[in-house]
Amino acid sequence: MSGTHLYQQIAEAMRREILEGRLKPGDRLPSTRQLTTRWNCTPGTVQRAYQELGRQGLVTSRMGQGTRVAKELSVQDDTPLRRAALVHRAETFLLEALTTGYTPHEVERAVLSALERWRAIIQTPQSSSEEVLRFVGSHDPVLDWLAAHFGEIVSGYTLELIYTGSLGGLIALAEGKADLAGGHLWDEESDTYNTPFVRRLLPGKRVALVTLAHRRIGLLLPADNPKRVKGLRDLARSGVRFVNRQTGSGTRVWLDAALRKLRIDPGRITGYDEEKLTHTQVARAVAEGQADVGVGLEAAALAYGLTFVFLTRERYDLVVPKPQMERRPVQALRKWLSSQKAKRVLSDLGGYDTAQTGKVEWIE
Repeated sequence: MSGTHLYQQIAEAMRREILEGRLKPGDRLPSTRQLTTRWNCTPGTVQRAYQELGRQGLVTSRMGQGTRVAKELSVQDDTPLRRAALVHRAETFLLEALTTGYTPHEVERAVLSALERWRAIIQTPQSSSEEVLRFVGSHDPVLDWLAAHFGEIVSGYTLELIYTGSLGGLIALAEGKADLAGGHLWDEESDTYNTPFVRRLLPGKRVALVTLAHRRIGLLLPADNPKRVKGLRDLARSGVRFVNRQTGSGTRVWLDAALRKLRIDPGRITGYDEEKLTHTQVARAVAEGQADVGVGLEAAALAYGLTFVFLTRERYDLVVPKPQMERRPVQALRKWLSSQKAKRVLSDLGGYDTAQTGKVEWIE
């Protein structure tokens, strides 16, 4: 491996530890000597990797104090020069990706996944000139795309995303901590999505369900599926490592009901207590070999080049109380969801049925 490539690998490994929270703001990074031993490289290669992380604002170095994770990962300034520098960096990355064979669509998917990883650690401060529409709820890659392009849908607004799971979104609405929520909570008794839960958690309120899409949910497996996992019954097999979604997520609600129907004891599933907050995190765990199988979106499987085994089709709704539904950004979002452009975006991400995207159903 060349020195140039190796320093990038070292920087990426450190960056991943920072992004995933294993290295926190203020933590000291391994010494140059430790990394030269770990990576079997020269001190100059390690120093170049740390310089790269420093240019990205992730680490700081001081004489006698070593290299540490930056205490302030966010930047306060908002100047044309700063934005131009960011565009330059983005174009440099894009040129490198395109010249190595990636398509613009693949690059966009990768950037959206990276943004979602960052949001799990820090909340990006909003410009004082922009207003914020607060979303709390279940993860979906479409929401990451919307947050990145929200200024194109309605000027002067940004979409703030906090992923807590479907139940967490409804609770945030009830407590006034969100403007809209997102969920796909399946009610086993009525065999319907979201409506029974909205009535229980937001009683007496007039609430709109705006359909984002119907989504394909299934098993996420390595491309070659070495454990030959074919269905939910295989999750309890010896030697199969599972990665789960967190309690309160719509996917977890559906999975627990499906396991009960099949009379599969979750205690027999290795890794059942290993929980991830998003479909992307589940897909990444499988792609990186941390698990043999997870349950999640086809869109996440496509983004990580995984094998997908279809299990069910579910409805994902944006949950919007009537006062919020009348606001300009929400009306603009609803109109956009009914457009052909929205359907193209969802189609490009893969795994979505857009026949009812943008449809509004009121709950009294």
